[in-house]
Amino acid sequence: MDRKVLKKVVIYARVSTGDQNCDRQITDLLAFAQRANFEVIKIFKETASGAKDSRPIRKEVMELARKRFIQSILVTELSRWGRSTLDLINTLQELETYNVSINALNGTQFDLTNAHGRLFATMLASFSQFERELIQERIKSGMESAKTKGKTVGRTKGDFFKTKSIALKVSEDLKKGLSIRKTAAKYKVNKSTIVTITKRLKEGLYGKNLEKID
Repeated sequence: MDRKVLKKVVIYARVSTGDQNCDRQITDLLAFAQRANFEVIKIFKETASGAKDSRPIRKEVMELARKRFIQSILVTELSRWGRSTLDLINTLQELETYNVSINALNGTQFDLTNAHGRLFATMLASFSQFERELIQERIKSGMESAKTKGKTVGRTKGDFFKTKSIALKVSEDLKKGLSIRKTAAKYKVNKSTIVTITKRLKEGLYGKNLEKID
């Protein structure tokens, strides 16, 4: 009788901060792998916040998948793997090209080697797109509402609130012969800021309430 070939998997456990550890996740995932008759070839542990872009350990897992060394990735929850819905979808699509699935302890399984798994991933992608469109719609609606109320949306040319309060005083000091360096020191700004102020004053970009430099 031929010996059954075990499914080769890796365990990926993640915690958010250094004062936490992955021990509980690993224990639960090892037990899960034993029940499912999986062969765990490696255990990966990573410390990174849920929204952190840099996940070097996860990249190592993806590299094993790319090289076809594994068939599945075990996690306690999908949130341990994906930074966001979009990130989860992107990694699932990449894993699909390698015929690698993701299994979570809560019963969620993205087995992209079968029709059900691919359908679930497609539905998730649709929900994510719907979510992005809703956010964009809210932003657009909010901007339109602000415009109808006469509010300025985004940056407006001439609206230099960080320098406008000192622009006229800077102009007067420079006319009195104060150097750019000393003027910058007086108002605790960079010399480049003083140069920018003088340029804006010459162009009349601060409005009619401030005089222009001849």
